[in-house]
Amino acid sequence: MEHAVAADLPLHSRLSQRIVLGWRSMLAHREDQIFLLLSLVIGALVGLIVVAMIVLTERLGMRLYPVGSEAWRRVLIPIGGSLILGFLLVRFFPFARGSSIPQTKAALFTRGGYISLRTIIVKFFCTAASLACGIPLGPEGPSAQIGAGVASVLGRRLGLPPERVKALLPVGAAAAIAAAFNTPMAAVLFALEEIMGDLNAPILGSVVLASATSWIVLRLVLGNNPLFHVPRYSLIHSSEFAIYAVLGIVGGVIAAAFTRFLLYMRVRFLALPKRTVWWHPVVGGIVAGLMGWALPQSLGVGYSYIGDALNNSMALKIMLLLVLMKFFSVSISYASGNVGGILGPTIFLGAMVGGSVGSIAHLLFPTHTATAGAYALVGMGALFAGIIRAPMTSVVMIFELTRDYEVIVPLMIANLLSLFISTWLQKTPIYEGLAHLDGIHLPTSGLHKTEENVSLVETLVRPNAETLDADLSIAAALERVQSSRFRTWPVVRESTQHELSPGYMSQDESTLIGVITREALQASALDGHSEAKLSSLISSNEFPHVHPDHPLYIALERMSRSGLNMLPVLRRDDANHLDGIVTLRDVLATYGVSESRAL
Repeated sequence: MEHAVAADLPLHSRLSQRIVLGWRSMLAHREDQIFLLLSLVIGALVGLIVVAMIVLTERLGMRLYPVGSEAWRRVLIPIGGSLILGFLLVRFFPFARGSSIPQTKAALFTRGGYISLRTIIVKFFCTAASLACGIPLGPEGPSAQIGAGVASVLGRRLGLPPERVKALLPVGAAAAIAAAFNTPMAAVLFALEEIMGDLNAPILGSVVLASATSWIVLRLVLGNNPLFHVPRYSLIHSSEFAIYAVLGIVGGVIAAAFTRFLLYMRVRFLALPKRTVWWHPVVGGIVAGLMGWALPQSLGVGYSYIGDALNNSMALKIMLLLVLMKFFSVSISYASGNVGGILGPTIFLGAMVGGSVGSIAHLLFPTHTATAGAYALVGMGALFAGIIRAPMTSVVMIFELTRDYEVIVPLMIANLLSLFISTWLQKTPIYEGLAHLDGIHLPTSGLHKTEENVSLVETLVRPNAETLDADLSIAAALERVQSSRFRTWPVVRESTQHELSPGYMSQDESTLIGVITREALQASALDGHSEAKLSSLISSNEFPHVHPDHPLYIALERMSRSGLNMLPVLRRDDANHLDGIVTLRDVLATYGVSESRAL
């Protein structure tokens, strides 16, 4: 019957059908070989795209800032550019903000590897425009998302299974970082260490292949030019190790301060009224413009000025000023919602910190220390390890830049001290903190691998949860919950009114802001606060919750710590969206224990 139907189809339809069936058959039998071939294709495509973005950014920047241009350009162009891009980002492309590393990880762990073609195109042009205007952010983070997006689109179009599409994301990201930084080995480690969170990932071969291919494309198109021209350095005296240790400590303190300040500024911008969000990037543009007017070297990512610091061509006073200016301009530009990443600025900040420490040391001990350039190089690695929390990537990246083993030991000393100090002073890594603020809760490293035979929360989610509107008074809320079988309720703030029953709202149309217990409501009523709104009882946006992929024992542990018999279930990629609730009764029933027996 099927053959008869196929015979009735037009010739081109029959040919298409045969091609699809043949492709699926080959995919089923040679999936590993196809995956490796696809890694080569992704590496070449991503390399060309990143090269195109580099060329576009440079040429657009030369048009906006021609040689010998007037000083007013350094003020007005960042402001005007951020104003226009801010409007476009809010009105048309809200998904294009930020550095993109948290969004890439969210696509990998929570969205089945899905990154749209529209995201790739918009990120490409918005990043190029933002950096060309002088916004002091970097292209590497957006490049990683673009590379991962190319891999995602190709994988889906070729009909690969979802697990294979997800596995392609770090392949594309590594190819992008290899072309953006001109460091293929460091790109492999960054993809595994930061994006995958697993240095033993089974896709190592594909990541290496794509990274090398992208790097070759970069060399073929732009020539054999390193990102920085780095002279050879040597250890002058063994006492220099102590100065490198001081550099590591200074780098760790600055890394922690930078992370904390950037996250603080991001919180402040997110707390502003939503109607003002379109002009938030202008704040970053104003800061960048004013600092660029005072010191032109503070505009843009500033790779050429890193080269000056590495080659001892920059004065101590300028480096100290750039540390201060970049610290604030990068933090505020990113926190205000401009497009760009923090990898490039991290390296710039590290070079200036290291160059400053090295210059001071060389002034004090000229016969026992190397020139400032050696310390600028180690400072780049120290700040990268302290801010990004990827110490292995940092070591390999600096080694690739110098190809000199003598720098490895000082680099390891500074890196470890910077990582230790920054972790001690600032517990939350920068990408984790930024993801958290954007409502993305990523799984901890290895969780997706180790919990294979454990029951998950998603099997017990009650989708139709009773929720309370944040604008209800405490008295009204108590009246609503009198007949409820629960004693804990999610509190939501409505975007559109859509009631399930009087006082209870649909979580599909609302934003979750916290949870409230019957005891808390009764205590507030007794204290004379009956007319206060429920939102006044929510003191923090941090509250007990679980995600669908959490094991049930984690739900039990969090119920025990919080004293709640119900927890809201939140999406990892949208922590304000309530998927439902999980109750203590249901969890205990799964283990064959009744709630009354447990109590």
